[in-house]
Order: sequence, then C-alpha cells, then structure tokens
Amino acid sequence: MTDVTTSILTQDARTKKRNAAEGRFKLYGIAAIGVGLAMLILLMVTILGNGVGAFQQTFITLNVELLESKLDKKGNRDPADLKKVTTFGYAPLIKNAFGAAVTQTGIETDLKSKDQAKLLSKSAAAELRNYVLANPDQIGQTVTFTFLANSRVDGYLKGRVTRESIANDKNINAAQLDFVDQLKQAGVLEKRFNADFILGADASDQRPEAAGIGVAMAGSFFMMLVVLALALPIGVAASIYLEEFAPKNWITDIIEVNISNLAAVPSIVFGILGLAVFINYMHLPQSAPLVGGLVLTLMTLPTIIISTRAALKSVPPSIRDAALGIGASKMQAVFHHVLPLAAPGILTGTIIGLAQALGETAPLLLIGMIGFIASNAPGGITEGLMSPNSAMPAQIYEWAKRADPAFYERAWGGIIILLVFLITMNTIAVILRRRFERRW
Repeated sequence: MTDVTTSILTQDARTKKRNAAEGRFKLYGIAAIGVGLAMLILLMVTILGNGVGAFQQTFITLNVELLESKLDKKGNRDPADLKKVTTFGYAPLIKNAFGAAVTQTGIETDLKSKDQAKLLSKSAAAELRNYVLANPDQIGQTVTFTFLANSRVDGYLKGRVTRESIANDKNINAAQLDFVDQLKQAGVLEKRFNADFILGADASDQRPEAAGIGVAMAGSFFMMLVVLALALPIGVAASIYLEEFAPKNWITDIIEVNISNLAAVPSIVFGILGLAVFINYMHLPQSAPLVGGLVLTLMTLPTIIISTRAALKSVPPSIRDAALGIGASKMQAVFHHVLPLAAPGILTGTIIGLAQALGETAPLLLIGMIGFIASNAPGGITEGLMSPNSAMPAQIYEWAKRADPAFYERAWGGIIILLVFLITMNTIAVILRRRFERRW
C-alpha cells in the first residue's frame, strides 16, 4: 500500500533539479550584488584616498615686519600710493621674515635666502599685499602671517613627493627637503584644514596649492537656477498637456516617441546645439552660466517630462472621474486633484534631473565653460549668470589634464565635493518620495 504522505513530501528528480537551479540563481544574484558592492567600495576608497589630502594644506607661519620705508614712503596711508607698490616690493619683506624665523628657531642651513623663499607659494607676495591694502593701519608693525607652502613642500609632507621622485625635479632639491624637516620640527611649518579649496578660485599652473573650486561651485549653482526656472515649468506643462489634454492621434505619438529619443541622445549633442543656437546665432556670452543652464535645460527636459507623465499616470482614474462627476471641469480636475497627488513623483523626477545635469561635462566643454577662471565669486544674480565661469565637472576635468601632480589631488578633491552634492540631491529625492507618496 502506498504512503500518501510520503509520496507528497518526497521530491522527484525534476523537482530537485528545479530547486537546485533556483538555489544557483540566488547564489548568482548574491554574487552579482557582492561584486557591485565591492566595486563601489573600491571606487569610494580610491576617491577618498586620493582626494582627502586636498582639504588639508601646508602653511608656513612667519612674523613679517611691514616696513613703512618700503610700503608707504610718504606715510599718508593713501590707498592710491599703497597700490603702486607691486608684489616685487613685498618679496624682500618675506625673505627677511623667513631669515628671522630661521635665526630665532636655531635652524642651521646652508640654503640661500632665495632658496628658502622658494618653499613658499608664488602667491605669497600677493597675499601679503592684499592684506596690507585691506589693513593699511598695520604698516610699520610686525604681523604674524600664514603663507601657503608650495606644492612640492605640501606633497612631501603628504607623501606624494619623495626624495627619489625629485631626482628630475627642478623645483625642489634634497637640501630644501632637509630644511623642510627642520621647519616642521620647529613648528614653523604645519598642515591644517584648507578652507580656500572649498571657497576659493582656480589658480594658474604655477600655483596649484592655491587652487580652489569655490567659483566653479558658484557657476554650477547659477546653472542649476536656470535649469530649475525653465525645465520644471516647461516640463510639467508639457507633461500635463500630453497626458491629460492632447488628442490621441499620430501627431501625439510622434511627439512622445521623439521625447523618449531625446532622453537617450548623448549630452554632447546638446552642447553642439547650444553652441550653434545660443552662442553663434543668439550671440549670448560664451562661457556664461546662463548659456550652460539653457543647454542643460534642453538636456533635462525629457527626463522631467517622462517622470512627470509617469507620476500623472500613477494617480487612479477614479480621482479624475469623481472630480468630473461632481461638476468640476477637466482643468479643475487636473490642477485641483490629480496634480497635487502627483507632486511627489514630479518633485523626485525634477531632483534626479538636476542631479544628472549637475554632473554633466561634455556639453559645457563645447560652449567654453572650461579654462582658467581666477575671478572671485560673482556679486549678484545678473553678474553670476552673465560673467564667464566654469562648473564643478568642467573644473575637475581641467585640473585632471594639467601636468602638475598637485592638480590631480585637487581633481580628486573636487570629485568628493561633487559626489557629496549628487548623493545629497538623490537622498533628498528618496526622502521626499517616501514621505509624500501615496499607495493606491
């Protein structure tokens, strides 16, 4: 007699084979996720390992005597007269301060004063001059001033520059590195947080230690303002019309297909379009965030339209029918009932579109938003939109292609800042979606 219970619980060969295949598939999925996480961890470790150093910089602290005989011979503290003293007039003061620091700390060295001064950034004299012009009352006194060390000194303290690597380097030698070690022990030289990297402007190839990404951040900010001001209302309006009011015919089908195709067009194509239309035809200023924002608006529109239409479709038809059933017009049903319920999805799609636009580089290269922009942060909205500027991705690209290894560190640091913005924007999108979305 057959045991019914045993026959039901016993697996035949085909069942065992299916279960084994299912188990293998689960393992493959777990392995795929593990590989993805490993690559993500490797990427983040690489970025952080190479870029964290950009947020620290080596500084040299000196007591500088601001001689009145050198800076203000007339003694009237007239700004016009003070501006006549160029950076060459400040260089001897820095050399004297360096020599005095060596004497006071008891450091013994055979380096000449000019070789000692080479350890400072080439922006040192300009920094001191700007300080004096802003504080003319300090002339005739001795002030404690912190100067940037040059990129080779900074790289030596960070391990990027070694005694072996300087064999073919004309900018620093072994004797200067010995002197750096003595300065560090004496407390004249130290590493500290570098706020100018986040807030400052770019620097020339001769001063990588002074380069900052602050102005490029301002350029990206103004571009995002343009994208938000144009792409959001245009994209939402187009989506509402196509989804709720447009007749379902072949013309609408062509428009929908083209919108989907535009979402897959390489971003550099939008850059070519911006160059041809906004710069060559409309004669808008090259390298201006306004032009960059217009180009990125064209690129972001398909993303916002597609996400907005998906959000509108997610609202149950019963909401529309109920509104129409109690006498509301089509427009009232859409704007009073459907659109508020679709707002979380629209907002999420907009933030994701902005995050995508923030990381774009290719279209910005074609409209000239790349290069050496050493100006300070713009003073207002109009100046910010119309003045030449760069953007964070373009600035990172510009640093990465320069020859000095110190700029590579700056590029990695810029990537960290850009990732912080992108992760923050995507996190906000996720939080808003979970906070306001409704399940039907």
